[in-house]
Amino acid sequence: MISEESKAAAQTARKIYESRLRQPLERDYPDRYVCIEPSSGNHFIGETFDDAVNAAIDAFPDRLTHTLRIGHSAALHLGVLVQ
Repeated sequence: MISEESKAAAQTARKIYESRLRQPLERDYPDRYVCIEPSSGNHFIGETFDDAVNAAIDAFPDRLTHTLRIGHSAALHLGVLVQ
């Protein structure tokens, strides 16, 4: 179960993404990943999910972050595509 602290971090990060990052990132970095540290608003872009997360951890090892896939509704898709 996700903690209230994690939920709050995710909500704040999504607000940062929507209010100031969505347009420039979708234009310049489509399909990449962005990891946002919600307290500072700093963000880290990576070719992969791990690249973005690891950059954020390197900068803020003790803070919660939230990762999004730029231009997508979810960072990761799990499961099987049935056609």
